[in-house]
Amino acid sequence: MMGFLFYIVMMTPLCFNYSMISMHLSYLIIFLMFIYKMNCMEFFGFISCGLGLDVYSYCLICLSLIIGGLMLMSMMATMNNSLNMFSFLNLLLTISLFINFSCLNFMYMYISFEFMLLPLMILILGWGYQPERLISGMYLFFYTMFASLPLLVLILYLNHGVSCLFFDYLKLNSVNILIHFVLMLVFMVKFPMYLLHYWLPKAHVQAPVCGSMILASLMLKIGGYGLIRVMNIYEYMFIEYSYIWFAFSIVGSFLVALVCLVQGDVKCMIAYSSVSHMGMVIMGMMTMKIWGLMGSYMLMLGHGFCSSGLFYVANIFYSRTMSRSFYVNKGLMSYIPSLSLGWFLLCVFNMSCPPSLNFISEFMILISMMSFWGCSFYLFIFISFMCACFSYYMYSYSFHGVNHSLYSFSVISVMEYLCIIVHLVPLIFIPIFLSSLF
Repeated sequence: MMGFLFYIVMMTPLCFNYSMISMHLSYLIIFLMFIYKMNCMEFFGFISCGLGLDVYSYCLICLSLIIGGLMLMSMMATMNNSLNMFSFLNLLLTISLFINFSCLNFMYMYISFEFMLLPLMILILGWGYQPERLISGMYLFFYTMFASLPLLVLILYLNHGVSCLFFDYLKLNSVNILIHFVLMLVFMVKFPMYLLHYWLPKAHVQAPVCGSMILASLMLKIGGYGLIRVMNIYEYMFIEYSYIWFAFSIVGSFLVALVCLVQGDVKCMIAYSSVSHMGMVIMGMMTMKIWGLMGSYMLMLGHGFCSSGLFYVANIFYSRTMSRSFYVNKGLMSYIPSLSLGWFLLCVFNMSCPPSLNFISEFMILISMMSFWGCSFYLFIFISFMCACFSYYMYSYSFHGVNHSLYSFSVISVMEYLCIIVHLVPLIFIPIFLSSLF
């Protein structure tokens, strides 16, 4: 694993001496090498210097490398200055994500978890749209810091008590509610769970397209990955208290789905839909069933590609009309008919229609939820219906209706088509690959 980390670190000269195309090709080469040399496994392998690989981190590292390249593609056409600085920050984020998903030590994970906040805030403050990005950056900073500082105290307490912070050796039997609350708070803020989600729409709306892509596809998945690691450490504790977070998530997902229906901002609606889908991920994990865990993991991957693609297409609208409002972006079928299929597929996959990866994952989550609490079936049906409603609303309001004739455009670049296709292909072919395995 250290070899691949050094491959990524040695890409730093490309940030200052070459173009962003060279950086994107380097991401692609490293991703292909990673796929070729590594195989999924059920135990830690390729261990070196505190880094390793297992089945949980494998797909998330692949997702990090893909989204890192797509972030560069998304900013190629719109960015005219500070290309070197943007490439360097993108590389820092990729390195931090690689370390976070491959580290074996709890303290290493915490350090990389916190370090990601710095380049992300610089992206929002430096390349954001409106002056309100300063407030958004403060929300992101303080939510993350105040939730994660108690975790640092807990890690030091664990190190003092058991003198070991490696995930494969930590197996504890404590059922202390305070320890459980500290562990859950930091990861629930990162998801984010309902009632802890207020920073996410603020950050998404004010961030540039690359910031929205990495927030939706990777930063939210850090909470799920950390929760999986912590569940393996405190198994009895999660069996004892999981019903609390299950209840908050199932009610919160339904309420957030209703909030999506009254949004007038495209990016704000996509951000709130992420909160609703992450509530489903929490519900699947809290059931403590293998189907729920794997369904949540697959939903994180599907949401990573789908939500990132939605933010990218929303930025295409914004770059043409200079507005994110549904009341301005209407009747786009007349102006960009070639983009309607991509936007339609992303909206359909966002509502978890077959044969997408989201459909399979939500089906597995539903089965695990019914085994955990039978009446959750009715609430899950309502949540899925509301997700379908706001996804349909998002497509029909933007591409249908009467346009106001304030703009006229129809040209979409090949780079933009390529970026949309790269988002869509994994959502279709990963289920086909999984079906071939079984």
